[in-house]
Amino acid sequence: MKQSVALDILKAGRNVYLTGPAGSGKTHTLREYIEYLKNHGVVLGITASTGIAATHFGGVTIHSWSGIGIKEKLSEYDIEMLTQKEYLHKRYNKTQVLIIDEVSMLSPDFFDSLDALAKALRGSKDPFGGMQIVLSGDFFQLPPVVKGEQKIAFINSSKAWRDMNLRICYLTEQFRQSDGDSLTQILNEIRGGEVTEESRFLLGEQVYAEFGEGVRPTRLFTHNRDVDALNKKELDGIDDDDVFVSEMDTRGKRTLVDGLKNGVLAPENLELKREAVVMFVKNNFDAGYVNGTLGVVEDFEDEMPVVRTFDGKYITVAPASWTIEDNDKVMAEVRQFPLRLAWAITIHKSQGMSLDAAEINLSNSFVPGQGYVALSRLRTLSGLLLKGMNEIALSVNSDVLKLDGILRKDSDRWETAIGRFSKKEVQKMHEEFILKAGGTLDKKEIAKNKAKEAESMAEKKSTYEQTRELLAEGKDLEAVAEVRGVTLGTVISHLEKLKKDGAELAYDRFKPKANDLKKIRKAFEDLDGDKLTPVFKRLDGEYTFEELRLARIFIE
Repeated sequence: MKQSVALDILKAGRNVYLTGPAGSGKTHTLREYIEYLKNHGVVLGITASTGIAATHFGGVTIHSWSGIGIKEKLSEYDIEMLTQKEYLHKRYNKTQVLIIDEVSMLSPDFFDSLDALAKALRGSKDPFGGMQIVLSGDFFQLPPVVKGEQKIAFINSSKAWRDMNLRICYLTEQFRQSDGDSLTQILNEIRGGEVTEESRFLLGEQVYAEFGEGVRPTRLFTHNRDVDALNKKELDGIDDDDVFVSEMDTRGKRTLVDGLKNGVLAPENLELKREAVVMFVKNNFDAGYVNGTLGVVEDFEDEMPVVRTFDGKYITVAPASWTIEDNDKVMAEVRQFPLRLAWAITIHKSQGMSLDAAEINLSNSFVPGQGYVALSRLRTLSGLLLKGMNEIALSVNSDVLKLDGILRKDSDRWETAIGRFSKKEVQKMHEEFILKAGGTLDKKEIAKNKAKEAESMAEKKSTYEQTRELLAEGKDLEAVAEVRGVTLGTVISHLEKLKKDGAELAYDRFKPKANDLKKIRKAFEDLDGDKLTPVFKRLDGEYTFEELRLARIFIE
């Protein structure tokens, strides 16, 4: 099915499961639909099963949005308690469309509990209380986590799935991979349950892959123990005796605290050094990071890490809090810096990412589908350095294979069904749903909503312009930092980007003195790199990290 057909079905207000291979445009289609609903004034909830997936759309996890939290199954008592929360009543009753991405990782019990809770809060026996439910994902991706010997079960085995009268939209166009379809061929063969000798040969060749100078691939492993071992080795390899240590603070009932510890990605004991590669593990849009943002520790200020993200932003990271609440009372809380070491990550945590280069070890694959998930993170086969692989890595769940055939047939059926209607009839269905969902068809209102959204986006992107305007007024860097309520390092990073982008500004007034610049330039040249810590050490701490960072802007 093409994206345009899927959008026609979505706009008609039907419950939809949007699926297809990695790179087939599921995320793009959801973004299109989200923009359409916002423009027409329809209130929607944007969620996903994981934090990283949720950030693709500026959403939150379904566990957080729903109020269910870390539980997988709600009792009648749990539902009764949740229905007493006024904020949940407001949230559920004003929301007309609920989007849930990466649903392969949700359990049937959770999905049925969400359905039951929505019915109770909205006072309706219709599936999910009458909201349009838009599911997106791919059952070839990682399944829900199960305990012990429990059998893996996807949400399609839930009662809620059966009751929803779902329209299946199986996207078939390929957009992510761009290497003459060799990676696409391998992925499609894995999905089909039979990998040819040609594909095995192509994968084998990637054992000898080499990357360009300065390209450091993300390393993916199947097991946490391998990730932890490599991250520790890399951290120990940094020649810096200044180790930053933070122990997680906790309060509340032990069983609840233990559940929180297992549910968050921040480690109980966090150890960092300058130049450590890290990943943020919580959303904080105001602070400039999301769950999955990667960066490097540049320094420590006021007992807080300063992280330079891979897109050039400098963030002074404050501790974050994770809580379990009941009737607006905090029952358990853990506090830690929202960071973890990230020279390596597990395949599980890579789900939802798109990588240019990755070093992957699949020799210890233990769940069918792990190889598919890891390989589908890549844009091209040439971006793969394969360190090992076992047969499980190329296998997929047999139940998923059967289900995939059923989903494809259902998708063809719904494509045929929508094709029987004329464009005028389809447009009428779209308009009827907008009105039913409390939206608007008024062109002036739609234009106003578009302008409002554009203004909101502009505000989010104007942080550099705000800095430029203050600097253009003649304020010095320290004054701008004070006015904007940010660190000096952040203002310097803005200046660096403004200069790189060619923004008009009198840059020379920020230039260090000639002798200082000469000395710092020589240190950078001698060390043949642009890292601050080695230069800081080479110059015996004569200059602060901010002074070095500022000088680096003027070193060609």
